Amino acid sequence: MTDRCAAYCRYCTRSRLVSNASGYDFHPEFDRQIAYIAEHTEIRDVLLSGGDPMLLSDEKLEYLLGRLRAIPHVEFLRIGTRIPIFLPQRITPALCAMLRQFHPLFVSIHTNHPRELTTEVRAALGQLADAGIPLGNQSVLLRHVNDEPVVMKALVQKLLMCRVRPYYIYQCDLISGSSHLRSTVSRGLEIMDSLRGHTTGYAVPQYVIDAPGGGGKIPVNPGYILRKSATKIILRNFEGKVFEYPEAAEVAAMAPLCDPSMAFGKD
Repeated sequence: MTDRCAAYCRYCTRSRLVSNASGYDFHPEFDRQIAYIAEHTEIRDVLLSGGDPMLLSDEKLEYLLGRLRAIPHVEFLRIGTRIPIFLPQRITPALCAMLRQFHPLFVSIHTNHPRELTTEVRAALGQLADAGIPLGNQSVLLRHVNDEPVVMKALVQKLLMCRVRPYYIYQCDLISGSSHLRSTVSRGLEIMDSLRGHTTGYAVPQYVIDAPGGGGKIPVNPGYILRKSATKIILRNFEGKVFEYPEAAEVAAMAPLCDPSMAFGKD
């Protein structure tokens, strides 16, 4: 959407691109982008990213959202932004009234530490939530910033108080010059273990590694499945206790119990 952010994060995958630090000459071609989406009917989810889309004016944002919402096969829209954190004054009643025209519309924010969630930020997020916009948070695991269980737990619980669902914790990407900010994957797994069973399930995000080379987000979880066979699964819970769960019978053997008329979307 744009090559500008309200602030530039040292660990960001796009930090050299959006700030033009490496001479990357970015010029968005909105007509071509929207034409591509319109032509490809398999696209059902469109993310407005950047840079930060909320640095655009209300009028520009409304125009682009309107064009996207007019495409029949686009089911829902998402905006990725750090504006509610860096510039909460940007979230105004007029902006929220405009955004609510384009539901289903989701907003993903980016917060790494509970101290970022000030009273001004909470008020801004509340306005977005009151406009019916589901809010999710994406964090990056950062050494000596949030890679302590007590800090991450405080962050996710405070996010819920701000009406934001913790969505992702990212393992820090392999960005040049950011090795001092990278915590270990084993530390991330320890943090996930410290959340599951020790706070509400709504506060537990998904820990992911964005695979180098375009492999996409890969979920990484502590080892809750200890062993499995054709007849049973051996599990451990958050307390370290071990449980045996019998595996289900083959689907074919259970088929007579299913009523095809109850299938979702069945005429």
